Amino acid sequence: MRAKANGFLDLCFTPEHAVEVTLQPIRRYGFDAAILFSDILVVPHGLGQKVWFEEGVGPKLEPLAGAEDLKRLSKDALHERLQPVYDAVRGIKATLPAETALIGFAGAPWTVASYMIEGGSSRDFAAGKLWAYSDPDSFGALIDLLVESTVDYLSAQVDAGAEALQIFDSWAGVWPEADLKRWCLEPLRRIADRVHRNHPAIPIIGFPRGVGACYPDFAVSAGVQALSLDTTIPLEWARDHLQSKLPVQGNLDPLTLVAGGAALERSVAAILAAFRGGPHIFNLGHGILPQTPPEHVEKLLKLVRG
Repeated sequence: MRAKANGFLDLCFTPEHAVEVTLQPIRRYGFDAAILFSDILVVPHGLGQKVWFEEGVGPKLEPLAGAEDLKRLSKDALHERLQPVYDAVRGIKATLPAETALIGFAGAPWTVASYMIEGGSSRDFAAGKLWAYSDPDSFGALIDLLVESTVDYLSAQVDAGAEALQIFDSWAGVWPEADLKRWCLEPLRRIADRVHRNHPAIPIIGFPRGVGACYPDFAVSAGVQALSLDTTIPLEWARDHLQSKLPVQGNLDPLTLVAGGAALERSVAAILAAFRGGPHIFNLGHGILPQTPPEHVEKLLKLVRG
């Protein structure tokens, strides 16, 4: 499928390609839910920022350097630019088996902003954090724009057929507590509240990766219906402090799935035992790795379903 597409973004923005890539793991493994094949950086593209992917490097963006660069962004054409994503959601929904749920998703404002400011991935997120510390008003304007755009984007996915939504804040863990609440927790709550105004019954799964002991704050205050757990969260602690409040999702280490064998069996058994007494969606603690042997995924499914 990658060979057929003219680059990664073309794979995302060609509905028949996105439908096929979304459905392949469902056909092969029969997962309980499918998640839309797309990328969190389609939103900056929708706002008019130049986004591209370099083979072997990853995402690249024309970086935002400060308040003046915000004038380059506008959500006026957001839905027009992202229409292929909505068409893909409709195509997936029309093709999925009736018993298979469809999850739509978006990146959280801070994580998306970090790519927009850095011009790609980063080790220290210095440019984004320095902007927030030195000029919180203009940085807040960027976050506000991303909140509004993400609400519109997710609501359109629900209108097209998504039955649940996941919001990924992969880099939330780089902030101290007070700034974490300001730039990650509060924007997530605003998105959840506004999406629920349009779609009161839609479940939203939040994933504030790396926030550690601040996870309970998200469980109580983020307005989401479930929390994804990263691989570092202790199972019993999550059971006692999070699962007692709302469903949890996770949190197998993706490298355990690569390793397979006894390590996989032990980890799966520990997760299932810890979360046996409450609502739990078995999943990885972050994205699946390219080198994962497909037969290990089959083994995982047998362990969980058995």
